[in-house]
Amino acid sequence: MKNSTLQAFTERIKPVWGPLSTEVVDQSRRQLEGLLKAPDAEEWLEALHQEGPANKELYRDPSHGFILLAHTEQAGQYRPPHDHGRGWVIYGVQQGEMEIGTYARVQEPDGSGRLVLRETYLLRPGETRVYLPGDIHDTRCTTRCTTRCTTGPVLYYRFTDRDLKKEESEGHKITRYVQSNGVWTGGASCQLS
Repeated sequence: MKNSTLQAFTERIKPVWGPLSTEVVDQSRRQLEGLLKAPDAEEWLEALHQEGPANKELYRDPSHGFILLAHTEQAGQYRPPHDHGRGWVIYGVQQGEMEIGTYARVQEPDGSGRLVLRETYLLRPGETRVYLPGDIHDTRCTTRCTTRCTTGPVLYYRFTDRDLKKEESEGHKITRYVQSNGVWTGGASCQLS
């Protein structure tokens, strides 16, 4: 990682890190956008393209706890609506395109809940999107490619403010919604991969 864009990413976030704030989110997002511009020839990025890992931790900050993960997913792979509990996350696409839907949870008169789709958009190479605590979204790696991407798998980064697997193991709920009769409802504790 010596003198790489990845090293620069981690070094530039540390001095601005703190509790969730507009500034921390903005600086983190800008740094992730910079990482998305890394030359393919950098050793760590070249390895990601060759290995195509489903889930690879690129960096975990020992002091602040933020984590940068890389994910490779095949076209058509779908992750149902979910949130990240108390955590916040930034997705950034390096290669391919990811379709993301955002949702609002609506309470029914009987106390049950259902999701209403707010919007669907494509996250393209070089683009990022922030999800704050409680934001509900789904992801689908698209088979269509409208910009400077390849038709193969999607490679994206997920920057999280905390270890979401640890959160769940400590009893902090991360919710995944289920579809019943065409309606996204309820929610269950989500097993993170």
